Amino acid sequence: MNIDLTETTSSKINSALIKARRAIGSPAVGMVLTLVIVTDEGNHYDALKAASDASREHPSRILVVIKRPGRSPRDRRSARLDAEVRVGGESGTGEIVLLRLHGELADHAHSVVLPLLLPDAPVVVWWPVDAPATPAADPLGALAQRRITDAYAVERPMEELEARAAGYTPGDTDLSWTRLTPWRSMLAAALDQAGARVTSAVVESEADNPSAELLARWLGNRLGVPVDRVVTDGPVVTAVRLRTPDGDINIDRPEGPLATLTIPGQPSRHLALKVRPTADLIAEELRRLDPDEMYAASLGHADAEEPPRRAKTTARSTKKRPKPASAEAAK
Repeated sequence: MNIDLTETTSSKINSALIKARRAIGSPAVGMVLTLVIVTDEGNHYDALKAASDASREHPSRILVVIKRPGRSPRDRRSARLDAEVRVGGESGTGEIVLLRLHGELADHAHSVVLPLLLPDAPVVVWWPVDAPATPAADPLGALAQRRITDAYAVERPMEELEARAAGYTPGDTDLSWTRLTPWRSMLAAALDQAGARVTSAVVESEADNPSAELLARWLGNRLGVPVDRVVTDGPVVTAVRLRTPDGDINIDRPEGPLATLTIPGQPSRHLALKVRPTADLIAEELRRLDPDEMYAASLGHADAEEPPRRAKTTARSTKKRPKPASAEAAK
């Protein structure tokens, strides 16, 4: 059921939600959190589609905040709230509310959102694009236990990653980190199988890939070894190589959903390692709402290593090599 509201208020939106629930005979029970999406007209469709798919695993009230401050001085001085309430259908067991904030109201989104939050339920705020420099200091971010950004969605992802590190607050996370979950799991499993000491590592990826940078920082943080970053044609992360006295442990994924795992003394094997859709990433983040300490440690592990280089001109890191690390450290 869809209900359109023009020049409305948060109170009227709450009444419309109750009315829609009664109309379809579905009580507002079973929803586990409120997901607030802060976006614009150009990106709200894809973001809402991903959130709706994720809500099949995590029934939620999804509030989509679309700010429209206006271009002319007259438009910017006006204040109007339009809303669209969706219950049932594509919303599944959850609820969707599109909030279009016009004029001055665009600067006070938190005052509109606050009365619409589910009582006694966690709040997650997601910025698909244009996240604030310090998400926790943003008025909407201050309402949330979990704040999700995406450094991969901006023009200068590496600068965005540094901004995330400078403004980090427990509860922050980035989808560039979430994309690494299968890589980190496979690398930890490979080290367990190999039982070897790692002396250095190489991460290969397309240029300016924030996931590759975070993966390199994670390896450096957990293993205490120098990590080189090599630029390839992509897409995204294409390979990780762990140097050991017995030979290299390699995970290669040049393209497609399959990767090849190579461990010294063992036959090569193929592993499923596809590029996951945004809906899967959001669903993963909603499973865990406590602070991600590993993300925080990796985000802050920016060593003074050489910048990434093309694959055919790989050079050694000039950083002093620490003692070799074992597989246990990568867990």
